[in-house]
Amino acid sequence: MAPPGGFVSIAPLLKRLATLESAKQVNAQDLASAIALTFTDSISPVQLGLLCWALHTTGQDHQPEVLAACAASMRLAAPQVDKVALKHVVQSKNKATGTYGGGLCDIVGTGGDGHNTFNVSTTASIISSAVLMVAKHGNNSSTSISGAADLLQNANPAPVIMATNNHTLPGIYEQTNYAFLYAREWHPAVKYGHPVRKEIPVRTIFNLLGPLANPVHDTGLVEARILGVARKEIGLNFAEALLLSGARKALVVCGDENLDEISCAGKSHCWHIHETGDKGDSKVTIDNWTIEPADFGLPTHTLEEVQGGKSPAENARILMQILRNELSPDDPVLHFVLLNTASLITISGVCEANESNMGPGDDGKVITERGPGGLRWKEGLRRARWCITSGSALKQWEGFVAATNELSN
Repeated sequence: MAPPGGFVSIAPLLKRLATLESAKQVNAQDLASAIALTFTDSISPVQLGLLCWALHTTGQDHQPEVLAACAASMRLAAPQVDKVALKHVVQSKNKATGTYGGGLCDIVGTGGDGHNTFNVSTTASIISSAVLMVAKHGNNSSTSISGAADLLQNANPAPVIMATNNHTLPGIYEQTNYAFLYAREWHPAVKYGHPVRKEIPVRTIFNLLGPLANPVHDTGLVEARILGVARKEIGLNFAEALLLSGARKALVVCGDENLDEISCAGKSHCWHIHETGDKGDSKVTIDNWTIEPADFGLPTHTLEEVQGGKSPAENARILMQILRNELSPDDPVLHFVLLNTASLITISGVCEANESNMGPGDDGKVITERGPGGLRWKEGLRRARWCITSGSALKQWEGFVAATNELSN
């Protein structure tokens, strides 16, 4: 049913998207404005379907400027958090270490790689919250067995992920370093386009915007992130989109098997967004290099060894085993998770500290060896292991569970 004022026609824009040559001349902001009509239910289903299809067939949905502009329109349509209150609580945690300033961090993937591996990014986000402030953005599965939200909703104990919203987020961080930002709660207006998207037989631009649409991005408090893509050829596109969105410390990754994680099976391709130069004359650049498990001091494992469970409930059981330090130190799934946890910790800048005072169980022996990108990946792994063995990651998880359950009651 059309809104009171009727649907807004984008027919002229669709005509310009009809051919590859004319599509290249379309302004990214015009496309973002058209996508934004979805969030107010102001575009007809037919024209929305044509828009998604045209963006896919012309390749415009992978262009950095288009991704950045459309993600910005999606974030603008989301409920806005109180920036002052959020900044106050984040700074009060005083997590700054090395070159990490204590800001929020995220690790997320585009999905769609078809490998159905364990929920690595979500598990890594929880573990890393022992040393970082984490704002993990995620949703239910659209293509895999178990999405981030599916995993958490099946955990025991389970958080009430719907309780984390723009009103409650600052208070949740008073009790824990971890928060899961459930996309369905933070981006409710996306639902208007869902029926159309289900009818389209390919992944659309909406499948790609999620990793760029962390709802607290525009607070300026998101300091570091890892973004996994399912195709190597779009890695640079996403890195440039992040750069255009204001990111200054990030890593876009793709396993050589077209996996949207740091791969445990061998080489992963990385696009590193980072600042160079002096503080007064710095600039943000993108470097490209590869990394593999040996750079962390870990062996390789085939992707078949890290499938996890066959349901969200089984994966949630493995998650809790990891957090409770119940898996063998040589377990392939654990190694896979540690690779990605260590990567986020390393990218954050924590490992640049030459002293280590994480807490009980920390031997304080900083590993200064550097690997790809000039970063201390083995030190990242050392700290990632401590997050689990010390019980600190479990403590942060239990704090998130308690905080959200209190709010729901």
